[in-house]
Amino acid sequence: MTDHQASSASAQAEAAEATLYKKRDKIYPREVNGVFAKLRNLTVVVLLGLYYLLPWIQMDGRQALLFDLPARKFHLFGLTLWPQDLIYLSALLIIAALSLFFFTALAGRLWCGYACPQTVWTEVFIIMERWVEGSRQQQIKLDKEPASLRRLRLRATKQLLWIAFSLWTGFTFVGYFSPIRELGQNLLAFNLGPWETFWIFFYSFATWGNAGMLREQVCIYMCPYARFQSAMFDRDTLLIAYDTGRGEPRGQRKRGVAARQAGLGDCVDCGLCVQVCPTGIDIREGLQYQCIGCAACVDVCDEVMEKVGYPKGLVRYTTERALEGGTTHILRPRILLYSAGLLLITVALIVAIALRTPIELDILRDRNTLYNETSEGWIENVYTLKLINMVDQPQRFRVTVAGPTSLKLASAEGNEFLVESGAVRAVPVSLQANPADLAERSTKIEFTMESLDDPTIRLTRVGRFLGPAPQSGR
Repeated sequence: MTDHQASSASAQAEAAEATLYKKRDKIYPREVNGVFAKLRNLTVVVLLGLYYLLPWIQMDGRQALLFDLPARKFHLFGLTLWPQDLIYLSALLIIAALSLFFFTALAGRLWCGYACPQTVWTEVFIIMERWVEGSRQQQIKLDKEPASLRRLRLRATKQLLWIAFSLWTGFTFVGYFSPIRELGQNLLAFNLGPWETFWIFFYSFATWGNAGMLREQVCIYMCPYARFQSAMFDRDTLLIAYDTGRGEPRGQRKRGVAARQAGLGDCVDCGLCVQVCPTGIDIREGLQYQCIGCAACVDVCDEVMEKVGYPKGLVRYTTERALEGGTTHILRPRILLYSAGLLLITVALIVAIALRTPIELDILRDRNTLYNETSEGWIENVYTLKLINMVDQPQRFRVTVAGPTSLKLASAEGNEFLVESGAVRAVPVSLQANPADLAERSTKIEFTMESLDDPTIRLTRVGRFLGPAPQSGR
């Protein structure tokens, strides 16, 4: 291979690499004040407040919100769910997914701009960065400075704040799965378990890396939501857009000069909408998947319009249909469909939880023999009853059976059984009936399981009692 060919191949490789990955240019988001910035800050305070405070709330002598994986039960503010209640957790996930679809179809990337954990924690990390390194211009200047003790001190201070906040976040995260008060005591005594230690540091590292180092790259390259959100958009979806008809042609002009007299649009081409964008896009280039809908550009543009004496709303929340001069339709098929689905599943979940019985009874027949005949000539069926106690305290249960008149239950332990909280107890029992009372080969019977400690806890399950074919004329 000649030098020219090698150089050409190298250039092609570099070009191919450039198309696959663009080297990151650090973004320095400018601080902005305005209605949406205040709303976003309020959302950050509320969400982080809930995240850090909820594990410390106690109910009935235990942590109110605790996903106790070793004990296989979830405590949700007085409601305890077990593996048998997986259907309820599945319904909650479906409701969360439908809510995301609903709000996206209605208001675009509302989740991304205000409530996404990546957005919330990144906002906090940016605030800490401004505390230490100053404004956008001061940060840019600091990065261009040669290495010095001042620069090292500021960078070290920022990293210490980020790491401390990340460790607190990781500790709180583990506190949702391991009682946080015990976790805190074990931490102070340097007695953490290996898995608790691993997840604290893992989640801390993830918080530091995503919110402190990667930031917008998570939204642009890693988050799949940005890629498929357009499937939920339509011409009536609320989004942030630049009014091209009003703003173009853009250009700078002297204060007090009417835009149309200067042959320009309302956009003064100040570039502030780009400087405040946390993902570094120019909203004037149209709708882009990198836009997270934070509305920082709306706030800063309104400030500029107010200063130059032009009407606000050059960059605003709007819809494609409204930009084209049409009327936005809020109630449309997909919105109605998502709303109906959310309402039905939510109501069904509430009703199911309200009617939920915290016990379960499984009836397993002995499949080795259909039935036995006792020495007295009675017909006997053998079963294994699985008594499941999903109450937080041990319970004593009585098991009774209803069916043919002569049907009776026999067990080596009687018909009362103690079952520990969260336990499954297998009880072998036999049922005997006079063949004269059996009108069919398979007779319907009912097992009733009731708590002796709480009479309101009661459950009935249907089973079958097998016997010989009834004699003709009986």
